[in-house]
Amino acid sequence: MGKHYKLIIVGSGPSGLTAAIYAARAGLQPLIFEGAQPGGQLTTTTDIENYPGFPEGISGPELMEKMREQALRFGAESQFRMVKDVDLSQYPFRIRDDEGEGYEAEALIISTGASAKYLGLESESRLKGYGVSACATCDGFFYRDKDIVVVGGGDTALEEALYLTHFGKTVTIIHRRDEFRASKFMAKKALNHPKIRVKWDSVVEEVLGEPGPVGVTGVRIRNVKTQKTEDLPCSGFFVAIGHHPNTELFRDSLEQNETGYIITKGKSSQTSTAGVFACGDVQDPVYRQAVTAAGSGCMAAMDAERWLSEQES
Repeated sequence: MGKHYKLIIVGSGPSGLTAAIYAARAGLQPLIFEGAQPGGQLTTTTDIENYPGFPEGISGPELMEKMREQALRFGAESQFRMVKDVDLSQYPFRIRDDEGEGYEAEALIISTGASAKYLGLESESRLKGYGVSACATCDGFFYRDKDIVVVGGGDTALEEALYLTHFGKTVTIIHRRDEFRASKFMAKKALNHPKIRVKWDSVVEEVLGEPGPVGVTGVRIRNVKTQKTEDLPCSGFFVAIGHHPNTELFRDSLEQNETGYIITKGKSSQTSTAGVFACGDVQDPVYRQAVTAAGSGCMAAMDAERWLSEQES
């Protein structure tokens, strides 16, 4: 079938790479499939100032590279390939990568993460990391006393907007409808906040600015009822229209909630299939932080190591 491993980790990022560090130190010699975005979402973050141990801050790619080096130092193996197929109906589990290579694993850790939903604008993509963000907790601090725009109308968008009022001079919410989808409590709280204003019935046509020191300078919005466009000056542009977990590979083989997040049992990382563990944003729709992802990666590695030991006894 292909090369046999005690443990395979599907996905990198802080959860997968932390799991690899712990598993490698336990002598499991794990194989990590780094996937389409090696290092995960953090590689699109230019500055991280809230990860413990880096008082001067660190860039996302640099932090991920340090984690990778640490895992490899202890004996992990890394493949910059995508996993195309996983068969959990057989044991050992079967995996096939995007080059057609096959692998066997006695245990599996899934850390494929979640992807923020973006609007799909070319200008938005070009300015990611230069004022365009999908994480207020990660990047809000950089917009102290600046004008900020948030797109969305659900609880997440209003939570992000309220959080951003701690930093921004103004926070403008852009919503395509004439009322929020959020809970009444959240809507009332946002509408009553002195720093928050709302552009109803509006969509973003373009994010204005240039990559680099200039960054985002504003957004062009269009009123869907009048078709009138206007430019709003801003320095920070936050997209808060939700995330989708990268769980397509496991849709038919692992228990997931209604939005596709993998369900883990109790306080463990154990999924609905024995020997398969999940960590990071793929099973965490709440916190979605590098430090919590790393913590859950540690848990998954310890759970996998314990489970493998039990199979041998």
